[in-house]
Amino acid sequence: MAKNAFYAQSGGVTAVINASACGVIETARQHSDKIGTVYAGRNGIIGALTEDLIDTSKESDEAVAALRHTPSGAFGSCRYKMKSVEENRAEYERLIEVFKAHDIGYFFYNGGGDSADTCLKVSQLSDSLGFPIQAIHVPKTVDNDLPITDNCPGFGSVAKYIAVSTREASFDVASMAKTSTKVFVLEVMGRHAGWIAAAGGMASDADIDLPIVILFPEVEFDQDKFLATVKDKVDKYGYVSVVVSEGAHWPDGRFLAEQGTRDAFGHAQLGGAAPVVANMIKDALGYKFHWAVADYLQRAARHLGSQSDVEQAYAMGKAAVELAVEGKNSVMPTVVRKSDSPYTWEIGSANLSEVANVEKMMPAEFISEDGFGITDACRAYLGPLMQGESYPPYGENGLPQYVIMKNECIEKKLPSFETK
Repeated sequence: MAKNAFYAQSGGVTAVINASACGVIETARQHSDKIGTVYAGRNGIIGALTEDLIDTSKESDEAVAALRHTPSGAFGSCRYKMKSVEENRAEYERLIEVFKAHDIGYFFYNGGGDSADTCLKVSQLSDSLGFPIQAIHVPKTVDNDLPITDNCPGFGSVAKYIAVSTREASFDVASMAKTSTKVFVLEVMGRHAGWIAAAGGMASDADIDLPIVILFPEVEFDQDKFLATVKDKVDKYGYVSVVVSEGAHWPDGRFLAEQGTRDAFGHAQLGGAAPVVANMIKDALGYKFHWAVADYLQRAARHLGSQSDVEQAYAMGKAAVELAVEGKNSVMPTVVRKSDSPYTWEIGSANLSEVANVEKMMPAEFISEDGFGITDACRAYLGPLMQGESYPPYGENGLPQYVIMKNECIEKKLPSFETK
């Protein structure tokens, strides 16, 4: 008998996470002999705990297909980290209880490192409770910091957006530098890994030479060295663009942007590195500046989606279902790079025990010797991930046409449950 499936989106959403959802739902519909209805958790894993299950069978094939070009999380996501089984066994037992009540045998969790850990724990606990669940993690994170996979769906489109924005802003500041602004600072995401910041370096190449300084989380911030580099760039070019990762930090580990607060995962709440850096330059060198924080714009910019990123996001959702149908459990589909030029890749898989709670940092050979730029090796890695355009359809009003799902929920069968 076919078992139903549960799909949920976790953590910060991306421009292409819905493409993975599309891959999951469309592929599951092609395997109706083994997979019944795909239920999506409203607001991620919270939807499973509260039995708030969206019936995706109510969505038309056309609506599901439109997910491929629609940004952000169509079913809602959340920053909710489940504690260990020892700390809160009741939550995991509640998940299994909900899965039992709705005959769910497949769990597809679309997220980053924390969701990989949750996926692994659900699989392990379900066996001990006598209700086996095939738990498959669908990789997603703009931070590009999951191990084993060559890259993470969501990252390529962010990289493209940051590279394009840095190039365009650099052209702007160059035009104003003689009598006005000489410094533009762009703050990008990336708590511990500088992949997104590195993409800013792609704005400058052999054909378009731009003065760009990058501040990576992997390189301790040296204020004197940084200011000297900024001055050298302005002396040579008349202006400079600075791309700063939100995770840039002082030698003692303090983030430039740390606010003293914590998010739901217990991570330091960041935001504000750009004004810190801009004012530092102003105070030391007197240059007029402008700064911006890419924030949600960088991860929601589906209008500038990378074709390779969209294709891989869909492929990961499709592969997750195919792995489940094959009987696999506690695994994650991966991107395996075969060649840089021409860019070729294939699908692999990794055990969740090797993925959960492991962060992949920028390799040292990707960062230039001075610590403020990227190397040719980094360019060879990043370039293919930004390749190709995958524009959404546009309406007569000149705006992209994105889909909003019906998100009709099924009837609850269990007592209410409060999340903590």
